[in-house]
Amino acid sequence: MKQSEIKELATADLNDKLGAIQKNYSDLKMAHAITPMENPLQLRGLRRTVARIATELTKRELQ
Repeated sequence: MKQSEIKELATADLNDKLGAIQKNYSDLKMAHAITPMENPLQLRGLRRTVARIATELTKRELQ
């Protein structure tokens, strides 16, 4: 997800997305530990998406 897409979502939607993406990330990470993925850069993309959403949620809490 891009930062512009994240800013448009409501806080409740961001919390839902964050949970879903974190679950997906942990599942992929476990699968990668057992058998290497064809494209391990997916892990980096998901990790960065989690960070973007968490940053936006923190920014909204501080305002």
